Amino acid sequence: MTGNGWEQYIESPQALLKELIRFDTTNPPGTEGPCMHWIRDLLESAGFAPQMFSKDPNRPNVVARLEGRGQARPFLMYGHADVVTTQGQNWTHPPFEGSEVDGYIWGRGALDMKSGLAMMISALLRAKAEGLKPAGNVILAVVSDEEAGGIYGARFLAEEHPELFENARYAIGEFGGFRLNVSGRRFYPVMVGEKQVCWMKAVVKGPAGHGSQPMQGGAMAKVGRLLTQLDTGRLPVHITNIPRMMIEEMAAALGVKGLILRQLLNPRLTDVILKRLGDQGKIFQPLLRNTVNATIIKGGHKVNVIPSEVELALDGRLLPGFKPYDMLTELRDLIGSEVDLEVTDFDPCPPEPDMGLFEIIREVLKRSDPEGITLPLLMSGTSDARFFGQLGIQTYGFLPMDLPEDFNFTQTIHAADERIPSHCMSFGTDAIYRLLGRFRD
Repeated sequence: MTGNGWEQYIESPQALLKELIRFDTTNPPGTEGPCMHWIRDLLESAGFAPQMFSKDPNRPNVVARLEGRGQARPFLMYGHADVVTTQGQNWTHPPFEGSEVDGYIWGRGALDMKSGLAMMISALLRAKAEGLKPAGNVILAVVSDEEAGGIYGARFLAEEHPELFENARYAIGEFGGFRLNVSGRRFYPVMVGEKQVCWMKAVVKGPAGHGSQPMQGGAMAKVGRLLTQLDTGRLPVHITNIPRMMIEEMAAALGVKGLILRQLLNPRLTDVILKRLGDQGKIFQPLLRNTVNATIIKGGHKVNVIPSEVELALDGRLLPGFKPYDMLTELRDLIGSEVDLEVTDFDPCPPEPDMGLFEIIREVLKRSDPEGITLPLLMSGTSDARFFGQLGIQTYGFLPMDLPEDFNFTQTIHAADERIPSHCMSFGTDAIYRLLGRFRD
C-alpha cells in the first residue's frame, strides 16, 4: 500500500479512487486479484477483519464488517472492482494512470464503479476511525465480475455463501444518486428496481443454394426484414409503478413545465411526448416498454453457398412483473411467426421494490443539496442487485454525485475519457457516511 497509511483515504476519497484506477481490472479477463488483495490489506491496516471468497483464486471477493449496536438488521454496501475494456478507444489521459487534471479524475472505472467503491470504503474507514456505531452491522462486499455476469462475484457469493448476508434487508450499490438537471431543477434519481434480462435466440430459415444463382426470399433477406422491423417498430407501452412514481414526482416539481411530462403516463400519448422531448426523452424511453436489440448475427460458412439458416442473438429487457412469455408474445406481434424464437437466459427481479429506506435516503440527500429532489428510478440495465434480490435484499442505487449541468453521465460511462469531477467524491462519501448513521429497519 502506498501513501501515508489508511487514514489519508478518510480525508481524500479522491486519492483512494486514483489507487483503484491504477489496477487494470479489465473484464474479460478480470484479474481482479491484485486490486482485491490491496483492498483487503487496506481494511486490515484499519482494524477490520476482511475475508476473501473465491470461485477462481485469481478473481476473489472481499467481505468486511463494521460492528453495529444490534438494533437493526445488517446493512449491505457492495460494488464491483472490474471494469470494461478500453480497446479501440482514444483517451486524452491514459485510462489506468489515475490522473487528476482540470478538476476531474480520469480513468476506466472513474464512474463505473471504482468511484463508488472509493466512497464506500472511505466512509467505512471514517466510521471506524470516529467510533461510529450504526444501528446494525454494516457489511462491505467488494466483488469481481459484474461486467460479465457476476459468475465469479455477486452470483457466486449469493449462491454459495448466503450466510454472509443473513437477515440483511437493505443495500446500496450502483447506480443512482447522481444529479440530473431538468428545466432548472436538480433531481437525484435513486435506483430502486431494474429491468430483467431476457436474452433470446432468433433462427431464420430459408432455401440454401449456390451463390451464383439469384435468390429471393432466402434466410439473409428475411434477416434484413427482421432487423428493419426491430429498428422501426416498438413493443407496447406499459406504465409500471417505479417510472410512474418518478415521472409524477418530477412533473410536480416542474410545475407548468411538468404538464407535458405527465402525459408520458398516458399510453396513447407516450410516443408523441417522447418525440417532443427529444434527447431528454431518451431517459424515459426504455422505462416505459419492454425492449429488444439484435446484437450478434451468425450465418453462412462459405462465400459461394447461400445459407439455409441464420441465427441472431437478441438482447431483451423486461419491465418488472413481466415474464419471458410476455416478451415472446409482444415480439411475435411485431415480427410475425416466420422466425423461431427461444429464450436463452432470464434473470428475474422482484416485481415491486421495498421502499422502506427511501425516505431516509431522501433526507440524507436533502442535507447534501437542500434544493435537490430525490426520485425513485428504474434502471434500464441490470446490476448485481438481481443476485442479492434473490436473498430478499433490496438494493438502492446510491452513489451520490453532484455533477455539473454540462456533464453527460450516461455518455461518459464505458466510453473513452471516462472521468468524474473530483469534488463529487467528497459529496458522495459524506452522504454515504451520513446514511450509515441513519439507516434502520
